[in-house]
This record gives sequence, C-alpha cells and structure tokens, in this order.
Amino acid sequence: MVVMRWLTFDCYGTLVDWRAGIAGAIKTVAPGESERLLPMYYRHEVQVQAEGFRPYREVLHEALLRAVAEAGLTLGPGAGWILSDTLPDWPVFPDVGPALGKLREEGWQLGILSNIDPDLFAQTRQRLPVPVDAVVTAQDVGSYKPAHGHFLRFREKYRPDVQVHVAQSWFHDVVPANRLGIPAIWINRLGDDDDPSVASAVLPDLRELPATVSRVAASLEQDRRS
Repeated sequence: MVVMRWLTFDCYGTLVDWRAGIAGAIKTVAPGESERLLPMYYRHEVQVQAEGFRPYREVLHEALLRAVAEAGLTLGPGAGWILSDTLPDWPVFPDVGPALGKLREEGWQLGILSNIDPDLFAQTRQRLPVPVDAVVTAQDVGSYKPAHGHFLRFREKYRPDVQVHVAQSWFHDVVPANRLGIPAIWINRLGDDDDPSVASAVLPDLRELPATVSRVAASLEQDRRS
C-alpha cells in the first residue's frame, strides 16, 4: 500500500521573505518609515482578517492604510495597493530550494496552505525553485488562518496518511495545527519567544528541515505502531 506522506507549508514568511517584501514595498511609498510601520501593519492585518473574509489584496490594502493613518502619514493616490502590486516579486529565501528539493527526493509530497489569493500565489509559484503538488488558499476556504479551514480542506481533499506542517507563524499556523493534532515544525526565523512546546520541533531556518522531518516522521510511525 502506498503511504501518502505530505509536508504542508505556509508560504509567505516561511518560503518567501514576507517581511523584506513588505518593508521594501513601504520604502517606495513612505521612504524612511518601514521600521515604524511594520509592527503597526502586522497588528492591523490580523484585525482586518478577523473582521470577516475579503480577498487578500484588499486585506493588504486596508491594513496598510490603517497603519499609515495610525502613524499620522499620508500616501499618494493608488499607493495603498503597493503590497499586492509588488507581492509577486517578494524574494524567496535561499534555503528553500535545497531543503524542498531534498524532501521531494525523499518521497514527500509538498503542499501550500496560504492566506493568499490564488492569482497572487500563481505568480509566486512560478518563482519557487521546487514544484508543489497542492495549494489551498484563503479564497478557497473563505477564511484566514488561524481559522482551521485550510487544514480541514486539505485533509478532506488529499486525505494524507502522514502530514507534517511547516511554518514561520506561531499564531497563524503552529497553534491551529497543534489543536488539530497535526505535528508542526516551527521555522522561527525571527527569534520570537512564543511557547515552543506546541511544535514538534523548532528551527531557525530550513537548512536542517530534511533531517528534522525524518525525525518527526519516525516518531509518528513509532506512535502509529504502538
């Protein structure tokens, strides 16, 4: 019997440098203000997503405008769309190709569970150095992580025998995966001090991901047999 082994990933922040992309975009419309606006933007994005579903490009737009207003700044006409306009060019982390390439060689199928619009991700997908086998977006499920819609839709559609989730966001990904009984590997690129106990493993980047996935998978197999 073929065992369906899946690694699911958050994309932006885990595979794509979301922070650098946003900071670079802000610099083009509010020079010198990226450092001040970034934490405001993060907070407003979570609030906008929690207010009800809207396309992610609208979330990006509204959250940026709220951050700019909080900072007492103004943007030029149309500048509020700078994040969705530049998102397809946000940089892929250099550790993505070697790590995901190795995992694919080891027989893992790769999926993306992302708070993104399908057309925006389609442009990012072309730039990923390794192909992915499945994608579930916020638009597919009508909700944003940390809601469980992405995880439940993936489980229903692809029926994995083994699933390990890999993500940078403790709030959006690691916590909901843990609540659903899905082992999560937390890629703590920013050195956040959230509770690591909800993750099966914690790494600073993807360089040791293949070896870590092997250990987590071996533990899961042992649990299944016992």
